[in-house]
Amino acid sequence: MRNILIFSTALLLSACQYSPNEPQSTQYLTVLHTNDNHGRFWRNDKGEYGMAARKTLIDKLKSEAENSGHAVILLSGGDINTGVPESDLQFAEPDFKGMKKLGYDAMALGNHEFDNSRDVLAKQIEWAGFPILSANIIDNTSQSPAYTPYTIIKKEGLTIAVLGLTTVDTVKIANPKHIDGLTFIEPLAATQDWAPKIKAKYNPDVMIAVTHMGHYHDAAHGINAPGDVTLARQLAPGTLDLIVGGHSQEPVCVDKSGKENTHFSPGKTCKPDNQNGTWIMQAHEWGKYVGKAVFKISGDTKTLVSYNLIPVNLKDDKGVVIGESIEEDLQLLAFLKPFQDKGQAQIAGAVGSVDSFLDGRRSTVRFKQSKLADLIINAQMAAVEADFGIISGGGIRDSIEQGDISYKDVLKVHPFRNRITYVDWQGKDLINYLNTVAQFPPDSGAYMQYHHITFDLKDNKVVNVKIAGQPLALNQRYRMSINSYNAAGGDGYPKVNQLAEYTATDFTDAQVLKDYLQKHSPIKAVDL
Repeated sequence: MRNILIFSTALLLSACQYSPNEPQSTQYLTVLHTNDNHGRFWRNDKGEYGMAARKTLIDKLKSEAENSGHAVILLSGGDINTGVPESDLQFAEPDFKGMKKLGYDAMALGNHEFDNSRDVLAKQIEWAGFPILSANIIDNTSQSPAYTPYTIIKKEGLTIAVLGLTTVDTVKIANPKHIDGLTFIEPLAATQDWAPKIKAKYNPDVMIAVTHMGHYHDAAHGINAPGDVTLARQLAPGTLDLIVGGHSQEPVCVDKSGKENTHFSPGKTCKPDNQNGTWIMQAHEWGKYVGKAVFKISGDTKTLVSYNLIPVNLKDDKGVVIGESIEEDLQLLAFLKPFQDKGQAQIAGAVGSVDSFLDGRRSTVRFKQSKLADLIINAQMAAVEADFGIISGGGIRDSIEQGDISYKDVLKVHPFRNRITYVDWQGKDLINYLNTVAQFPPDSGAYMQYHHITFDLKDNKVVNVKIAGQPLALNQRYRMSINSYNAAGGDGYPKVNQLAEYTATDFTDAQVLKDYLQKHSPIKAVDL
């Protein structure tokens, strides 16, 4: 069937065509962008997004722009790894190789690029074949950037500089052994160092940062490291023309006053953020959208002519595609299908069963105690022979349906491959720890799920603490299971991974849950 893409008059950007009245120095740049792919090389069960449909759209947008005399670049805000078992089990090989076929010019190195060992990352960079950038990750031995800090792209007479930046939160959310020997310096310092050097050497027409730092409206980053808004505000005006971001996984759209546009939905107009003269853009996540920005460049003046977030086969509540349906590119589909088939074969079959629905929805695990959390903690306790266990509710990413449980179901609950660790607490020190973690409020990723331990909160202190039904003794030792993410300070938890009483195992959360299900099924929810 012939692929048809119909765009509105605004998307045709007739205003961007060359005019006889414009000076000859006027040029146009179309920037296409995505971010936070997280393993979504294949369409989902509803037929949404996927790289094959994304390629059809990108090829169409490139062709239109090039026929209008525009330079065109395609950028990513990073985080290609982690999220879908078919990709995770193949170290995102289909995703990186698919991006190469889509024609990406550069991407930011995301924190999830460190979910695997660095030899895997080196292989992923090889698969990609395009620059994967970060200027603020320093090799401790050489004291120089551990990865390519920037790239220079020349298109249609334009010189475009692209600088990469990675969130410093990587040090608390990545596996410690995967970032050993690296220092993450502040993105502001890296930009202030590199931008003048790049400009002096190349005199670029456009200066772009691809970042994986997060966009936080009005710089309200909370417990997260500062993101794109903070960076743009702190830089001297004119340092960067554009930031193409990722990490916070949102469509960055603002209203006329510059505040968050909470009414944006697929198919609607999106105005990107502008801070201190720097445009900031992000295209949500998973390839759901392709962002398209058109800039008019006249000397030192860069004007954003238009911006759109174009949905990739997203559907409304009735299952109807929003906008025009985009057919999948058949060549890329044929390339990706063996990876999809291989991934599905690896996760086929049941590893256990449960007699009722185990609720892992955000509205549950971040607000109240969950039976699914009880199952997860039971598995982690068993793996390290712990007396009790805790996890942050935000680490539970999906529910488990009643009936047979597949390995895919397990990997959807646990996509991050956190290691299982433990701390041998003395009772009096455990009290101090609980006084912090028990305070995390509902409606936050940090909200604590716990099992085989009970307590009351009184005047912001834990009292009446019992472990396995017995009162806590201040001079007794108790083993607590906890994943490596929370142990390293993830979700704002106190860092315990430097304590002498801390031990890390090589077991992953998904593996221990799978093993537990295989050993103890059928699971009865009432017994958890």
